[in-house]
Amino acid sequence: MPDFLISTLELLVGIGLLFGGGELFVQGAVILAVILGVPQLVIGLTVVSLGTSAPEFFVSISSVVQGADALAVSNVVGSNIFNVLVVLGCSALVLPLKVESRLVRRDVPLLLAVSAAAWGMASAGRVTWQSGVALLLGLVINTVWEIRTAREEPEEMEPAEPEVDLETAQQGWIKAVVRLLVGIVVLGFGAHLLVKGASAVALSLGVSEAVIGLTIVSAGTSMPELITSLVAALRGRTDLAIGNVVGSCLLNLLLVLAGGALAAGARGLNVSPDLIHDDMPVMILTSLACLPIFWTKGRISRLEGGLLVALYVLYITDNVLPRTGLSSWSDEFRLIMLCVVLPAVVILIVVQAARYWRQLKRKGVSS
Repeated sequence: MPDFLISTLELLVGIGLLFGGGELFVQGAVILAVILGVPQLVIGLTVVSLGTSAPEFFVSISSVVQGADALAVSNVVGSNIFNVLVVLGCSALVLPLKVESRLVRRDVPLLLAVSAAAWGMASAGRVTWQSGVALLLGLVINTVWEIRTAREEPEEMEPAEPEVDLETAQQGWIKAVVRLLVGIVVLGFGAHLLVKGASAVALSLGVSEAVIGLTIVSAGTSMPELITSLVAALRGRTDLAIGNVVGSCLLNLLLVLAGGALAAGARGLNVSPDLIHDDMPVMILTSLACLPIFWTKGRISRLEGGLLVALYVLYITDNVLPRTGLSSWSDEFRLIMLCVVLPAVVILIVVQAARYWRQLKRKGVSS
């Protein structure tokens, strides 16, 4: 069998193992938390979010250990872009998402601030272990803040709780621990296979590890978030669908990127110039786009969901086109993106936001 096919098979098997290992990890962690008497709401804000981000975490750590720093960082950046544009967009296509909870409105500005901070930390070409410690400290503060806020407003936060099968949870802590440990082992093995296969595929295709991380790896590790949000949308639990996206993006920066920086040690986590100049700004812009979308009528419509998915297709095309036989068209494509697509998106968002605020003003005057 050719080496390229073997590498591709390793990549696909690695993604499958990450998905299965993440599911086992979440099941074991949730059951164990219920047995220990942890409130169900706290489980949703911590354990489940950590579980859906476990594939990204294991892939990034494995990448750093194997010396593929570009893959580790691009996985975080690409996963955040995928979460906002694809996971949120596809969920809105299934069912228009109502944005009602104060938690989501507060977390989006926080996501913007953390994304900008991560970009600033990486602007020197590396994320140091000190930056990793600062990000982890931010994770601890945010988690405590989330739990305290949730306890203060239990009625508003109830829709964001995960569904926990209490009968399954009562089966015993041994099964919970076994699932947790097996999940961790499968995640570790799957991450190793995925990184190994992705690096070999990148070498065979003549593209950088960063490009593979921004596309195939980030999409593969974000499958748990996509499945979770789609299921939540189908069940009408739109707060959970949106909260899963925002929470996973925060964890990717505060936990996954921090873990990679700490695993790199004194040398720091190397960040390629392309990621700093091109992709990290896109990550921030996608988060910024959420603010006016969340504010317009308090919902994400199917039109806005389709727009988000279309923007991801254009983003991937912009990354892949220069590496294909149509590379001569890459400059023209980017020019169209900058002069036509980007202004059109900005105008659409501004018009919707202005219309929403005008309606609010009229309601205020009439009342």
